Amino acid sequence: MSDGNDLISFIASMSGEGNLRVEENLGDGFVRLRVSEAERRQAKHDIQHVEDIVVEMLRNARDAGARNIYLATSKEEGVRTLLFLDDGSGVPEDMRDRIFDARVTSKLESMRMDKWGVHGRGMALFSIRQNTQTAEVVTSAQGGGSSFRVVVDTASLGERADQSTWPTASKDDDGILSCVKGPHNINRAVCEFACEELHGCDVYLGTPTEIAATLYAHAASRVDTTRLLFLDSEQSLPVVDRLTCAADAGDFIRIASDMGIEISERTAHRILGGSIAPLKSIASRLLREKEPAIGEPAQIDLTRDRRGLKISKEDIASFSRTMERDFTDLASRYFLTLSREPKVRVTKDRITVTFDIDKEDT
Repeated sequence: MSDGNDLISFIASMSGEGNLRVEENLGDGFVRLRVSEAERRQAKHDIQHVEDIVVEMLRNARDAGARNIYLATSKEEGVRTLLFLDDGSGVPEDMRDRIFDARVTSKLESMRMDKWGVHGRGMALFSIRQNTQTAEVVTSAQGGGSSFRVVVDTASLGERADQSTWPTASKDDDGILSCVKGPHNINRAVCEFACEELHGCDVYLGTPTEIAATLYAHAASRVDTTRLLFLDSEQSLPVVDRLTCAADAGDFIRIASDMGIEISERTAHRILGGSIAPLKSIASRLLREKEPAIGEPAQIDLTRDRRGLKISKEDIASFSRTMERDFTDLASRYFLTLSREPKVRVTKDRITVTFDIDKEDT
């Protein structure tokens, strides 16, 4: 690492520090970027609410290559606890505290722009620690994911009063899913992220108990049981798969605690006994999809109305022409012209007609 820093110093001396993005090479792909004092001070103000923390941590997991992100959240006496577990690239042991320093990042060449702005400046985790009671890496494995815990005093950093309501989501005419209604609480922050990353990663949100049950069920379906026979410790498994090593309730409690999840013995027995069902991913919940059952055949609801609305192409075309004729009177009064014939869209319980218009010059 010293050779890397010597090279950085040499380049800075030859070209001027202002042209150099990297201040220090920290090893394992991590660097400290050069960021102005103004940017450093602004970073603290990037976090205005608890929901901002949720978005930044989800983006952080995504950029670490996570395909599955689990968020366990709870609140007691005004203190919000957020636990993020993922199957991303993990954090080297000697970097677990330094990643919360300003300007430290592993994304020197991969800053990403998404709906929330630029990510990868090395300021998100710094901002979170500046605004919370605790922000820490609970456990991690290089190449095997991480568990981050963030504890927030909501008297100092607020959150939406309504944390129970789920948002309503729908697809637009182009089939893009988005949240259209509901308070901007933690649920909505997670749902908006899930919509943005619909085909990138799955997100699961629930209580610590629900997340523990989901992790256990997912790990049981992923990990080959014969592999467990030759493991010296669950630490050699990815973080999100470690609960599958639990031989009994005592093991389950210990492993869960090491991951940042605190549960009772009774809860551990219920999870091991299959009494607590795993969560659906947020995307499946928004799309109202049924995920494959783990270990059990799917239940069939014979009372559900599965009839759909189907209209022949000929009738749709005829209906479109009728709509076009009826549009003529409105168009003449408001100087409108159709740019193409009305578009008729038929779904299970809805018919939508779209008129694409051009305004005439008057």
